Amino acid sequence: MLDARNPVDLLPSIQPPASLLSMKLRIEHITTFTYDLPISEAYTEMRLAPIDLGGQRRTSFRLRTEPGGEVTRYPDRYGNEVHYFDVLQPHQQLRVIASSEVHTSEKFVDEQFELSPLDQFDYLTPTLYTPEHELIHQLAEASVVVGNKIATTYSLMTAVHQAIQYERGATSVKTTAEEALQIGKGVCQDYAHVMLACCRLSGLPARYVSGYLYSPNAPEMASHAWVDVFVTDYGWRSLDPTHNCFQDERYVRVATGRDYNDVPPTRGMYKGNAKEKMEVHVKVEA
Repeated sequence: MLDARNPVDLLPSIQPPASLLSMKLRIEHITTFTYDLPISEAYTEMRLAPIDLGGQRRTSFRLRTEPGGEVTRYPDRYGNEVHYFDVLQPHQQLRVIASSEVHTSEKFVDEQFELSPLDQFDYLTPTLYTPEHELIHQLAEASVVVGNKIATTYSLMTAVHQAIQYERGATSVKTTAEEALQIGKGVCQDYAHVMLACCRLSGLPARYVSGYLYSPNAPEMASHAWVDVFVTDYGWRSLDPTHNCFQDERYVRVATGRDYNDVPPTRGMYKGNAKEKMEVHVKVEA
């Protein structure tokens, strides 16, 4: 545990940039499904539409498919906008092109200061991706700032940032927080899951955030994940353990949930004996 009398020591590199401006960002997200044999049907749902709240304003969004077809939408349990469609004709390739334009803000703004009992349960309960484990207990306990929940959230973020080295290919989409911490390497999804697990063990409700990051010097970071932590009387605080910083104007929020399993960009099934290959290309421009 850390001493609440010295919170400044917890913030060596997470302060926002000195000058913050809102940004107008354009996102193109292309997903291509290819099959080695023709398939007869495909059923797909996607979470790709940026949200229109929290200081973020979506000015346009379009999702189209090739082969073309009707695309419908619905809100899921967490308020995320889900688009879904069927392709009921034989095909060997399906392309989904999602185009967005968003005005972001210099920080995440949320006026929710109280959680419902269901949200409390969801965001405090361990999941398959964020299980209880001795390594997570150790990391969380060493980062708690006694009597200061806000400082604890910053301390946890820094601890997770230091515990994992960013390395693509070291983990997979199925890697849990426990496994990522054991490896000591991972990508943004792993950083987010480890921080979620630590927050929940520390009694802090936390949720997974999926979205985009404007990072012209590191385009592989375009699809991104980070964490919201709820602190009583303060509300949600949006933190990125991968970069050890707060959400700012470079971030575009798309969906939130308990972990990655609630917010995958794509989920679906197809009918046929073919093998599927999926390729994703994301571009974020200012």
